[in-house]
Amino acid sequence: MILRTSITSPFGRKVRLAATHLGLMGRIMLEHAEATDPNDILRKDNPLGKMPVLTLEDGRKVYDSRVILECLDHLAGGDRILPADWDQRLAAMTLQALADGIMDAAILIVYEGRHRPAELHHKPWLDYQLGKVERGLAALAAHPPHPEQVNVGTIATACALGYIDWRKQSDWRKHHPALVQWLNAFRAATPAFDATIPPV
Repeated sequence: MILRTSITSPFGRKVRLAATHLGLMGRIMLEHAEATDPNDILRKDNPLGKMPVLTLEDGRKVYDSRVILECLDHLAGGDRILPADWDQRLAAMTLQALADGIMDAAILIVYEGRHRPAELHHKPWLDYQLGKVERGLAALAAHPPHPEQVNVGTIATACALGYIDWRKQSDWRKHHPALVQWLNAFRAATPAFDATIPPV
């Protein structure tokens, strides 16, 4: 299989973390993708031009990260990171949606600084995105998941916190000590987290 992503994408990291945890990375070849390059094959694999994209052994293209994680769970035998029990599955998928939303907003803040001149930055729009990040973090801190549960939700949560650690859109460690404690425990229980840290 081929995984097209950038090494710094938090959504790509979600996939790499899940595949590492499930013992599937040996079947996956990584290929760098550049979403802003119109000539990148990424746009042929995914018409939306978004990463990551997983090409299966039979040639099918799978995206986005949520679908890829479900695919990886299936390849690993099922009920590994996507619970078979409906209530647990619903909770894990909802947690994943929250963490993915935090990452989406955090990435949009980065893109505003990277792709628009400073004089064109729109503070109300940036504040709107930051509000999503802060509300999402507060919701996570109010009800942190069990740190030894490795599922689509906790994987996404760990990647969201890791991304904000790196890009620093929020001083979440100061304001949410419960999340610091949670991430430390998750890291200890899940070696794949440290194995997928992007280069600084």
